[in-house]
Amino acid sequence: MARPVRVGITHGDINGVGYEVILKSLADEKMLELCTPVIFGYHSIAEKARRQFGLEDQRLYKSGSAAQAQDGRISVVEIGGPAPEVVPGEPTEESGKASVAALEAATAALEDGTIDVLVTAPISKEAVHSESFNFPGHTEYLEARIGHGAKARMILFDDNVRVALVSTHLPISKVAGGVTKESVEATIVSLADSLRRDFGIPRPRIAVLSLNPHAGDGGVIGSEEKDIIDPVIAACREKGILSFGPFAADGFFGMGDYRKFDGIVAMYHDQGLAPFKTIAGEKGVNFTAGLPFVRTSPDHGTAFGIAWKGQADPTSMREAIYAALDIYRRRNIFEVASSNPLKKHVADKPERGERQSRKEHKGGNLQEEEDNLNEQTSE
Repeated sequence: MARPVRVGITHGDINGVGYEVILKSLADEKMLELCTPVIFGYHSIAEKARRQFGLEDQRLYKSGSAAQAQDGRISVVEIGGPAPEVVPGEPTEESGKASVAALEAATAALEDGTIDVLVTAPISKEAVHSESFNFPGHTEYLEARIGHGAKARMILFDDNVRVALVSTHLPISKVAGGVTKESVEATIVSLADSLRRDFGIPRPRIAVLSLNPHAGDGGVIGSEEKDIIDPVIAACREKGILSFGPFAADGFFGMGDYRKFDGIVAMYHDQGLAPFKTIAGEKGVNFTAGLPFVRTSPDHGTAFGIAWKGQADPTSMREAIYAALDIYRRRNIFEVASSNPLKKHVADKPERGERQSRKEHKGGNLQEEEDNLNEQTSE
C-alpha cells in the first residue's frame, strides 16, 4: 500500500495568520487520513498558536527533519535557531528571516523527496526582501531554486474559474511593455498544458483578455490587441489550442462569460486577480504551474490586521492543501497515461467510423467551436 502523500507546509510570516490558518485547517481528523502534514517552522510557536486558538485536542510532534515525520501525525520540523519573538500584526526583520528559513528548508525537502508537495502560508514581501532574498514572491523564488530551467506560471483558481497572468508582480507603468507576442503565447501554451496535466481537462477552452478598455476599439484606444494579442490567438489556434478573444475584461467578468471557459489569460495582475478574488471569495487557491513540483497557497495575504486574534478563516488554506493533493494525483495519472500512448492492444482500436469521427472532431471543429462561443459571449 502506498504511503500517504506528504504535504510540506511553510509557516509564512509568524506575525501574520499563518499558524492560525494552518492549524485550523489540520484540526479535522480526516485530514490525517488524506495526507501526512509536515509543518516547517517552530514547535514552540505552533504550540502557542494551538493553545491560543482553542485547539486542545490537536497534537503536534517535534521532528528533526521531514524524513522523520510519521504518518497519522502533524509534525513540526524545526528550522534551526531559537524561535523569534512573535509580534502580532507587524512585519519584522526576524519574521522575514523565519519566513525564508522555512521556505528554504521545505524546498530542500521537496527536492530530495522527503515531502511530495508544498503548501506555503503567506509571507510579507517587505519583511523577506534582502540582499540574499531578492525575489518578488514565492513563484519567482521557486522558479529560480528548483525550476531546473522551467518557467513558473501563477494560476489562481477555484471550482468555477482559473486565471493565469501574462505579467505578475510588475509595476503598472511596466505592464504594457511586458505584453509581447512571446509572453502572451507562452502564457496561453503553459495554461493549456497545465489544464491538461494538472486539472485533467483534455481539450481546454481558453479565453484571452484584452490589455486596453473595450479591447482597444479597433486601435482607437490602443494597438496591442490588433498587433500582438489577435495574432497570438490565431497562432495558438493553428497549434490546436482552443483560444478565443481578446475579450474586454469588464464585460467578460461582469456578464459571467468566464463560466464558458476552462481557463482565462489576463494581461496583468489586478486585471485577473481583482475579479477572481471577488468570485472565489475564501475558496481561492494560488497554484504555481509549470514546475517539476506541486506548490499551492491560499490566495490571501498575511492579514496582519487580524493576526493572532482568532478571527482568520482557514478555508483558503484548507482548499490549498486539498488542491495540492488533487493536482499531485492527477499529474501522476497524466504522466502514466502519456508515458507510452501508442502501447495499445489491437482489440482496443476503435472502429473505422469512430476513428473518422474523432479525427473530424480534433481537426475540423475548431472554427465551429469558436463560432459557437462568439455567439454566446458578450461583446
